[in-house]
Amino acid sequence: MKSLFASLFVQVFGWWHRQTPGTRLFTWQRGVLVGEDESGNCYYRDRKGSGRRWVIYAGEVEASLVPPGWRAWLHHTVDDTPAEGDYKPHAWERPHIPNQTGTAQAYLPKGSLRRAGKPGAAAEKGYQAWKPE
Repeated sequence: MKSLFASLFVQVFGWWHRQTPGTRLFTWQRGVLVGEDESGNCYYRDRKGSGRRWVIYAGEVEASLVPPGWRAWLHHTVDDTPAEGDYKPHAWERPHIPNQTGTAQAYLPKGSLRRAGKPGAAAEKGYQAWKPE
């Protein structure tokens, strides 16, 4: 019973986790399902023709999880959904990789203090600190 209450609480007040009851009601009343991506995210348009388009995430609410074809449709860059049209990804479009910040796979630019080796060695090279005169 406690987990049911917690789940209901998160649905009502935890808009950052999934859709809220308001979004659920709006989608039920005015939404038309136009497709689903490989991650299970569902895409809707307004049945009244207002031009609104939205996504209901299957899992984590993370905008970068929307594939490029669906992103183009959501932002009105293309009129046809990837399911309807002949969308072909560009050569430069890559599969989604979650944000790696704070993990061992995080991008460390040249000069980062977290790079392997002597701490700060890369940052000190070619850097001259400003000293007031």
